[in-house]
Amino acid sequence: MSAQGDCEFLVQRARELVPQDLWAAKAWLITARSLYPADFNIQYEMYTIERNAERTSTAGRLLYDMFVNFPDQPVVWREISIITSALRNDSQDKQTQFLRSLFETLPGRVQCEMLLKVTEQCFNTLERSEMLLLLLRRFPETVVQHGVGLGEALLEAETIEEQESPVNCFRKLFVCDVLPLIINNHDVRLPANLLYKYLNKAAEFYINYVTRSTQLENQHQGAQDTSDLMSPSKRNSQKYIIEGLTEKSSQIVDPWERLFKILNVVGMRCEWQVDKGRRSCSDILHRMKELCRYMSSFDSEAHANYKNQVLYSTMLVFFKSAFQYISSIQPSLFQGPNAPSQVPLVLLEDVANVYGDVEVDRSKHIHKKRKLAEGREKTMSSDDEDCSAKGRNRHIIVSKAELSNSIEVLESFKLARESWELLYSLEFLDKEFTRICLAWKTDTWLWLRIFLTDMIIYQGQYKKAIASLHHLAALQGSLSQPQISGQGTLEHQRALIQLATCHFALGEYRMTCEKVLDLMCYMVLPIQDGGKPQEEPSKVKPKFRKGLDLKLLPCTSKALMPYCLHLMLACFKLRAFTDNRDDMALGHVIVLLQQEWPRGENLFLKAISKICQQGNFQYENFFSYVTNIDMLEEFAYLRTQEGGKIHLELLPNQGMLINHCRPFGWSLQMSGRDVVSSVPLLPLGPSSPPMGLLQQEFLPVLQPSIQTADRHHTVTRGITKGVKEDFRLAMERQVSRCGENLMVVLHRFCINEKILLLQTLT
Repeated sequence: MSAQGDCEFLVQRARELVPQDLWAAKAWLITARSLYPADFNIQYEMYTIERNAERTSTAGRLLYDMFVNFPDQPVVWREISIITSALRNDSQDKQTQFLRSLFETLPGRVQCEMLLKVTEQCFNTLERSEMLLLLLRRFPETVVQHGVGLGEALLEAETIEEQESPVNCFRKLFVCDVLPLIINNHDVRLPANLLYKYLNKAAEFYINYVTRSTQLENQHQGAQDTSDLMSPSKRNSQKYIIEGLTEKSSQIVDPWERLFKILNVVGMRCEWQVDKGRRSCSDILHRMKELCRYMSSFDSEAHANYKNQVLYSTMLVFFKSAFQYISSIQPSLFQGPNAPSQVPLVLLEDVANVYGDVEVDRSKHIHKKRKLAEGREKTMSSDDEDCSAKGRNRHIIVSKAELSNSIEVLESFKLARESWELLYSLEFLDKEFTRICLAWKTDTWLWLRIFLTDMIIYQGQYKKAIASLHHLAALQGSLSQPQISGQGTLEHQRALIQLATCHFALGEYRMTCEKVLDLMCYMVLPIQDGGKPQEEPSKVKPKFRKGLDLKLLPCTSKALMPYCLHLMLACFKLRAFTDNRDDMALGHVIVLLQQEWPRGENLFLKAISKICQQGNFQYENFFSYVTNIDMLEEFAYLRTQEGGKIHLELLPNQGMLINHCRPFGWSLQMSGRDVVSSVPLLPLGPSSPPMGLLQQEFLPVLQPSIQTADRHHTVTRGITKGVKEDFRLAMERQVSRCGENLMVVLHRFCINEKILLLQTLT
């Protein structure tokens, strides 16, 4: 028998004995190895028996012998490949753990050589990079030789593979795994320009990772339970899988902290003025402002270093602060579809003083007075003013109930604004920041466009804000992924109300009204309104208020509709109280003053005074939309002798009375003293209350002079025995409508009279 045949016989005999007598099988193999020490099959069979028996140390020694004595055997490399795969695997099963333990028994030199050899045999870029990364982690001394090469290979692979997003497997391995090994190893010499390149890549990756779109997440997650998606403050724990990586490898804990650590290390290596220890964004920004102040006094080389320090430090503070602001006021941008819903907030001009005296409002734009005196308003662009002055010290009012961490959110908004201003304060910073933004395609970042719009509104640059809102609308329309349920409508509503507030600030009242009336179509009714002014919620109150405040309002019908009505009132009251007569505008003002009554009582009395001065008043929509008992009482009184016998034309052209209709422009005369109407009236329909009868639940909101008696009603201070029947019946009907939901009435007013409202402001 030949030697080869003898070896095969001995190996076969050992295999047959394994199930029956393991020790006998081992004895056969030991004998065989003594006779034929150079035979690979005998060595491999001994290793297989020990591996299957999970004897770690013995299997490790045999693997080491095979690696040294038979380095060219494919079976050996297949076995080593299985072991190294287990090293990269996140699984915790028994077999994987055994293979890891087996590898640990090998001498360090052998481990390193094995990993290098396996890496050389990998043709897949990602797999090769992961193997080399395994080597760098286990043997830091290899970072000097292989670290930079691995990093450049990953960045090159990203380019070759034409990755659309910076959040990809190659960039993740480079930024999160390779880069920290490189920059923290002081034996690796890196020129400053390469460090800045790597810092730029890291910043782009982390910012895109933190602000990534929920729609893109869902595409990669497949059937993953979206209820696991967390709020923006906990996005580091989301189950987000980067294509090409495992779930565990895709998770990044505290991405912002990791990014700022890289910033600090790069800063130390580039000899920046870096303070030791953790610093807040506010501290960093303050330091950068100081550095800008004294930068010109440094020599040219130091000047370049410090310019880059200011650029990257300020830029990262800006993006982090802007993200924290947006993730708080509109968390739906960063949440999964099944995450707990949180009402978004929208930044608007505060028009809380709308019920104040008209002259006070005019003083905000002195140059409007001249045109108002001529009976028409002038369009004024606040962009022509000193925006830097106007954009400072404006206070943002926000309800604690709507934003519990309002102090932190407003501080983030402030830091982001100041960072932005600093980045554009010097030519070098402006040029470099613009270059980076172009490379990162920040103009496609929806969340950033929302922030920039809010910042421009804060600065009072309303023309630019309008352009930004149109840019925002175009950006939303270009998004290919499906919108979150209701997200598109929400963004449209945000845009409409912000456009309205910008046009109002510019004095473009017709455009303001147009946007408000468009928004009214989205209002969800009914909105409860008991006819009384709402209590002011607890607010972050500024020390000084000069009429330049802004508000963060919930983007809900309940909050936006009153604001819309305030805007309309502010537009029409400027027209109504000019020297020229405009009964239509004055009538619109009276309708709108019903909201939050009696806050607008002084303005209403001013309207009554103007009507008395005119001696007559025509507003045919009066009985369609005025249901306030105090206003009805006042107008009834105007027709009396004591009230001045004012000529009122308040009835519409079409029939709305029970027994007959009056033609357009009919003169209504009243005289005499107050009396009690005793004419029983028929109900309007099965669901309508009988006219002349006040519903019991609305009695408390009426004046003491309004009383009920059987089916009769007293219209105080104005209805006399000589009153015309049509006017008396109209007043009776209006009193019976006092219990109607005022918001429903005002909403109907905005929808039905849209054309008339816009014509009034033409």
